[in-house]
Amino acid sequence: MKFDTPATTNPIDRMRVVGQPHDRIDGRFKTTGTAPYAYERHDVAPDAAYGFILGAGIAKGRVAAIDTAAAKAAPGVLSVITTLDMPQLPKGKTNTAALFGGPVIQHYHQAIALVVAETFEQARDATSLLRVDYAPEGGGRFDLAVLAPSAPPVPGDSGEGSGGPPEDRTGNFEEAFAQAPVKLDETYTTPDESHAMMEPHASVARWDGDHVTVWTSNQMIAWGKRDLGITLGIPAEKVRLDSPYVGGGFGGKLFLRADAVLAALGAKAVGRPVKVALTRPIMANNTTHRPATIQRIRIGAGRDGKITAIAHESTSGDQPGGQPETAVSQTKLLYAGANRLTAMRLAEMDLPEGNAMRAPGEAPGLMALEIAIDEMAEKLNLDPIEFRVLNDTQVDPEHPERPFSQRQLIRCLREGAERFGWDKRNARPGTRREGRWLVGIGVAAGFRNNLLQKSGARVKLDAQGVVTVETDMTDIGTGTYTIIAQTAAEMMGVPIEKVVVRLGDSDFPASAGSGGQWGANNSTAGVYAACVKLRDEVAQKLGFNSADAVFEDGQVRAGNRSVPLGEAAGAEGMVAEDAIEYGDLAKKEQQSTFAGHFVEVAVDAATGEVRVRRMLSVCAAGRILNPKSARSQVIGAMTMGVGGALMEALSVDTRRGFFVNHDLASYEVPVHADIPHQEVVFLDETDPMSSPMKAKGVGELGLCGVGGAVANAIYNATGIRVRDYPITLDKLIDRLPEVA
Repeated sequence: MKFDTPATTNPIDRMRVVGQPHDRIDGRFKTTGTAPYAYERHDVAPDAAYGFILGAGIAKGRVAAIDTAAAKAAPGVLSVITTLDMPQLPKGKTNTAALFGGPVIQHYHQAIALVVAETFEQARDATSLLRVDYAPEGGGRFDLAVLAPSAPPVPGDSGEGSGGPPEDRTGNFEEAFAQAPVKLDETYTTPDESHAMMEPHASVARWDGDHVTVWTSNQMIAWGKRDLGITLGIPAEKVRLDSPYVGGGFGGKLFLRADAVLAALGAKAVGRPVKVALTRPIMANNTTHRPATIQRIRIGAGRDGKITAIAHESTSGDQPGGQPETAVSQTKLLYAGANRLTAMRLAEMDLPEGNAMRAPGEAPGLMALEIAIDEMAEKLNLDPIEFRVLNDTQVDPEHPERPFSQRQLIRCLREGAERFGWDKRNARPGTRREGRWLVGIGVAAGFRNNLLQKSGARVKLDAQGVVTVETDMTDIGTGTYTIIAQTAAEMMGVPIEKVVVRLGDSDFPASAGSGGQWGANNSTAGVYAACVKLRDEVAQKLGFNSADAVFEDGQVRAGNRSVPLGEAAGAEGMVAEDAIEYGDLAKKEQQSTFAGHFVEVAVDAATGEVRVRRMLSVCAAGRILNPKSARSQVIGAMTMGVGGALMEALSVDTRRGFFVNHDLASYEVPVHADIPHQEVVFLDETDPMSSPMKAKGVGELGLCGVGGAVANAIYNATGIRVRDYPITLDKLIDRLPEVA
């Protein structure tokens, strides 16, 4: 189905199932421990052996030799595979650093060996017996602050709707900034961050002749199938990936990783299935992370508060051949201003690969921009919300002829202010006290683009009237099973209990996959397309005019004639397959999502300890397909925003080139005690430009801007402006107001 004209009235608009707060249909499997995650696939590989990966102990250099004799002689060991046994394996299209093979070390904890044994403990113990002779190289590039001044301008594309050329200009920024009566010129930094998902990267591989099946934890099945074929040197049609349940990914499982490759190599070597999981300490350095940024923001405005000049420049680092963190992207679209400059620079580094983490680009970019906007509002003696409203735009500022398809940012801010009690905020920082606590509230705008991706599905109808949907779309904890079931139920006129959803298998039609908050809208649109085709075939079989046929209550009806769906399907059943494909609507009108984020914090006046007290996010993101699961996505994103603001940071050993705090004891993430009352409001909105579903993404919007709101609340509480994330108490304690 080609979607190249705005959506009109269609069966989804009935909203009998879609748009309702259904419980997640996979919830009972997860809460009872019966959901089959990758490492637990005893049903498909009861005789699996265990693989354990050894990561490199240096960040740059070569492996000169690996003594495997003791490991091979250890109890239970079936095979030892080292990186010296083969040349460097080809890199998949989405991999920056090599995953295995050859002597060259590109980063710390790069996989250099796999030990396969009868038990996990035997494999782990034997791995400790490997003796590696390294030839380290000097000159490692590990410190972004040192490298940033000489980092060259580069283009960037997150692959998730953000990016741009090395430098992008509209008007004459320098002249307008020089002439502006009110100016801001500040630098903000964000650290390297780890995905820290609950389920580690894990895979079970089994060969059947020259075909390999990998049960894995992966967000993008079609990408993984393609890249595993490339890496192993076999045709993609001889690769099957299966990932029905993913225990979190946040972008860290978008791409092929070492667990899948080495499980396949191990299984080939021992002639039986092999399972491999990356241990928590190896995940931070072996896989990907969100890169650190150094961001300079300059804003010039008139005394009336109107922005006349805005510039956002960001520097980040990555492996050679990598991409910059596209932290300037939202600044192209969020606020008005005739004279504009955005620029990105990339320092080549020898740290592990930097890549997508939830809302790449906008998440760290808004952490900086939304502090800068508050600082500018203060310089102008304007309320921070009023300053944002004053500089709202209903068109793309760089291309004014291109309007937004929907833009309700002002309403998000206004409604949020009313609900949160913004009128009670004391504009003078550091003045509200409750005993030992300094209390403040902060606001930030949320922004994330809506990306359109081709997505396919297969829909089956059987003689019992049961509808089965098959697509390689994944559920990474987002509620995909449920919204796909809701879509099929709405389209075919059956209760949700009569829908079976099968996900995550590369033998199914390729979908958009889970990433970039594009999954929900595109995958359900693909199901919509397949259901339209099936409805047409049912109507044709019954001799009905497709335009007149009504699918409702398990029946298909036209005029005075009504036939049960099961009877229409017949004993052999019916099958339809289709995909949603997009025209150029997204080029004609800018498709984005918006939010107003509000946070109240309390800061201990003696110690600088920060406690978040309450949070609110008001979101405008098209039709909300399931308010219950969408709310879960947003509050999870808000929680991640608190982590980024207050505690999350990978600490770099700039001498040896690795992330020191590579476990959940020292890489801190929010726990229940850190997260207070959270409220989420979805504006009633549909966007007919986005898809037949009229929906957009929301899972990353809930993160974008939250860090800035926390930082602004801390400033309102204490009068201390911190521009270096995370905002830990050491950055506050010696600057706190005097305690009476």
